[in-house]
Parts: sequence; structure tokens; C-alpha cells
Amino acid sequence: MAVPFYRHALPACYAERVASVLASPFLTSGPRCQEVETTLRRFFGAGSAKLTSSWTQGAVATLLALDIGPGDEVIVPAMTFAATANVVRQVGATPIFVDVDARTLLMDLTQAGQAVTTRTRAVIPVHLYGQMVDIPSLRAVIPESVKIIEDAAHCFEGTRDGRRPGQLGDAAIFSFYATKNVTCGEGGAVVTNDLALADALAQTVQHGMSASAARRFEGHTYRHWDIARLGTKANLPDLLAVLLEPQIAEIDLQLQIRERLCRRYEAALAGTPFKWPTIDADAVSARHLFPIHVPGGARDAVLNALGEAGIGATVNYRCVPALSLYRTAQAQLRYPISWHWGEGTLSLPLYPSLREDEQDEVIAALRRSIATTGLSGAEPAPIAF
Repeated sequence: MAVPFYRHALPACYAERVASVLASPFLTSGPRCQEVETTLRRFFGAGSAKLTSSWTQGAVATLLALDIGPGDEVIVPAMTFAATANVVRQVGATPIFVDVDARTLLMDLTQAGQAVTTRTRAVIPVHLYGQMVDIPSLRAVIPESVKIIEDAAHCFEGTRDGRRPGQLGDAAIFSFYATKNVTCGEGGAVVTNDLALADALAQTVQHGMSASAARRFEGHTYRHWDIARLGTKANLPDLLAVLLEPQIAEIDLQLQIRERLCRRYEAALAGTPFKWPTIDADAVSARHLFPIHVPGGARDAVLNALGEAGIGATVNYRCVPALSLYRTAQAQLRYPISWHWGEGTLSLPLYPSLREDEQDEVIAALRRSIATTGLSGAEPAPIAF
């Protein structure tokens, strides 16, 4: 049985929502975006929500809105998708890497505090795989002047101590990419309770323009615009935004399904050589991905075995300072946990439409790979996850 890594769950009736936009005057950012932004504000208990064309462009627009640029430093975890560091480079600032916690794979908060210098303008904690970083504990180890920009690309529905992303940080940035728990193919959003940041962000998502396309034609009278700050092109069109609201309404039900599937994986793989991150008792993970660590240098062999069995799997993620653009000779020594995880991790199929018989096929293929790749006698991982 072939089991794809991902299968979206948007039904054909969503075409009617797109058709409603095609019948309206606005294809780009307009009233449908405003409706979704209202929904996001309510869901996250935030003062402002701004839809963006992607997580990446939302992050660039946020950094520009905070006037972060050349000469500034931004602290990021070494274990994340490269975009977390790339956006810092894109505005001319310098990403400063720190390692992650051995249990959760979330940013090591002690190291984050130690990495602060007079040039540090922001920290980007990543809610990796769906589990939130402890934002109050992060705030306790960094100066008040340093902004906390939460990378919540994996964590739309996650909580910690009952709080959602964006409620305690200066901003939280989400992704609506094709494989995310809430998706419109491509897209993102920035939520914040900092109204000054929200005002600046409204401009930086639209080249720095003082008025959006919708505002320029309000009341059937053209309004002149100005550019007072540098921006980017980061707005989301109504044509995509219209897909989001029904998914947000069902997100709690979808989380229950994801949690059940993850617990089935955990029960079935207990006692095997595979390891996975720990979820803290005070956190509710969004369960965006189910990653495992394969010991003994056998990750690629297991990937190949899964592929031959028709099982979709991928790598999320390699240690960023081990990638060519950021590579340093000391990556393995300076970021041992990120490096070790990145050399052994792979992600299994996980989505609400994954059937139990499909999941059983994934589990069976993994169990077969233990023998075929020699994992049954593999040395235990030197770092516990």
C-alpha cells in the first residue's frame, strides 16, 4: 500500500469559495482578507492580525517594521528550517545561532540569554513541530529591549499554559503553506498586540506604501499614497484567503485526530531504536509533524527502505549551520544536539485523513527496516530526545 507523506483535505466545495471571489471586484487583498484577519484576531486574542503571502515574507515585513537591518543581530535556533535564518540575512542583519534543548528540540533558553550582545535586536524562538517555546522563561533571560518574534509556522493551534502564540511575544508569524495544519497553498499571517508594530507592518507588507489597493479606492474616490519606509511585497490575495476560515473553525477537531495518530505512532514504536521529541506537560502541541531520530548513521537507509515500500517520508530538518550557506567547521561541536538530530531525523506521514490501515503500513515498514538496516544492534543515540 502506497502512503503519501501528505494529503490535503480541502474538499471540492472549496471551489465555490474561490468562485465567490472571482465574482467580486477584488482578487488581491480586499474584504475577504479583512474577514479572515478578524477571525485570526479573535482566535489568538491579538490586537492585530495581518495576512501575508508566506511565512517568509511575513517575517521580512516584520523585521523591516521593527527597523532591524545592517549591524543588528537576531538570535535563532540552529535546528529549524533555513528560512528562520534566511529572513535575517535578507534584511541585512546577522543570525546568531544557539543550540536546542536535548528533550524538546526547542531553543535552549540559557544559550539564548548568553548570546545577547549590544547588537541584539530580536530573538526568533521556533515552535518546532508544533510545541511552543516557553516565552515567559525566554523573556526572563533577555533584555526587555530585545524583541521576541515567534516562528509559529508549525504551531497554529498549539498552546502553553493555556496561551497561544503571539499573546506574550512581540509578534507571532504563521504559515499557510500547502502542508500546514491550516493551508491555502501559500500564505501566512503575523499577529501582534503591539499596535505601533501593527501600523508599521501594514505598510511594510505593501512596499512601504501608506495605503493598500483597497484603501486607495475607498468611497469611489482615488486617494494618493506615499512611501515613508522600506517595505516588501507580502500581501495575501482574497483569492487564497477565502480558503482559510472553514479550516480555522475545525482546527480543534483536526488536532484531536492528529493527537490520536501521534499516540498510535508512539505506542507502536516504543521499545524500538527510534526516538522522538518530548512534549512538556504544560504544552499542547499542534502536532504538525511526527519526526523520529534514526541512530547509528542509518537514517538514509531507513528513508530508502520506506521509499521502496511506497511510504512517503522527508527530512525536517538538518542543522542550519551545517548547510553550505551557513557552514562552519565547528558546527558539530558548537551545536551538538542540532547537528546530531539533523543527521538522523526523518518525518513520517501525518495528516487528519491518514487512515489507521495506512498508518499501520508505515509502522510495519519501519519495523522491517530495523532488521534490514542493522538497527537492531545499533548503539543507542549519545544524546537523548
